[in-house]
Order: sequence, then structure tokens, then C-alpha cells
Amino acid sequence: MFNKKSLTLAGVVSATLLLTGCSKLNKENYDKLSMGMSLKEVEQVIGSHDECSSTLGTQSCIWGNDKAKYIKVSFVADAAVAFSSDKL
Repeated sequence: MFNKKSLTLAGVVSATLLLTGCSKLNKENYDKLSMGMSLKEVEQVIGSHDECSSTLGTQSCIWGNDKAKYIKVSFVADAAVAFSSDKL
């Protein structure tokens, strides 16, 4: 009835949908972020960051991809001071 190729494809599609559905990069979690949160507190809400950079005493981190769905948070002295997002 089902061949091995179609079962493998169905498994890959199912796994992709499960991973996508479990993303912490959503509007609900973005709304939980607040000024003054530390990087550790932000990561408790939206998971580990994908990239961070530091310049002149500030740190800017991104979760996701700035060409797709993302959340960016800027920190000064490990306190969140600015937030932005796209495609949540």
C-alpha cells in the first residue's frame, strides 16, 4: 500500500511540522519580554540566541534569521533596552 519512499517523506514532513509548531519565536513570547531583563531571562522565554555581537558596551542578540522570522534584543550592562521583531 505505502512504499518506503512515501513513508520516509511523510516522516520528514511530520517532523518539520512538529519542529515549526514548537518554535518559541512567536508574538506571545515576544510580548513577555520587558525592559531590564537579562540575557539569561530572555533566553528562558525564547530559547538560546542564534547570534550576538558587542559594540561599545552594548550587546545585540538575534533569535532566528533577520531575513526571515526573528526577534532582536539589545542589552546594556546585561539589561534589555530595545526590542524588535519581524514575521512573528
